[in-house]
Amino acid sequence: MTQRRMMGAMVAAMLVLVQGRGMAEAAEPKDIVTTAVEAGTFKTLAAALQAGGLVETLQSKGPFTVFAPSDAAFAKLPAGTLETLLKPENKGQLVAILKFHVVAGRVYSTDLLKAREAKTLNGAMLNATVSDGIARVNGAGLVATDIDASNGVIHVIDTVLLPPAAPAKGAHVAPEPAHVVSHDCPQTGRRITWRTRMARR
Repeated sequence: MTQRRMMGAMVAAMLVLVQGRGMAEAAEPKDIVTTAVEAGTFKTLAAALQAGGLVETLQSKGPFTVFAPSDAAFAKLPAGTLETLLKPENKGQLVAILKFHVVAGRVYSTDLLKAREAKTLNGAMLNATVSDGIARVNGAGLVATDIDASNGVIHVIDTVLLPPAAPAKGAHVAPEPAHVVSHDCPQTGRRITWRTRMARR
């Protein structure tokens, strides 16, 4: 083989190597936030994550599982709800709602439906059900599932999930109803009184 042919073969081999490396990089999944943003149908979610200061968290190593409401899901909220949540003074409430959409670890749809529940970063549980062939999480329909990202997995849902309301601090808890019982002690003649718990109906 002449020197010119050898050089040509080496250049061709290098080009194949570079192209192969470029294709591998292009196929490599991106983080959860980038994947959602590039999809183009999660602009509201991206804005909410930004307002809640959770973008960096969901771009970290993770892994996380995100139940991502689409823009159409956010549009179903009552008028003014989203605008109110995005206000700085309501950041705590917004973060609580967003964390209710995130589960630690990679939870694929088959695992979720098998376990029937998953604990969110909010601390509350999500319940998965299947009815008439439709999989739901806390009543929200799973539109698309098992979208891989470099640091987790995304499931698209058609409704924004709202966490259960926590009892207010210092909230009064009604005592259990009690029945008062009294009798006279035959030995001492003293009247003894005590309370017994009654079963709630």
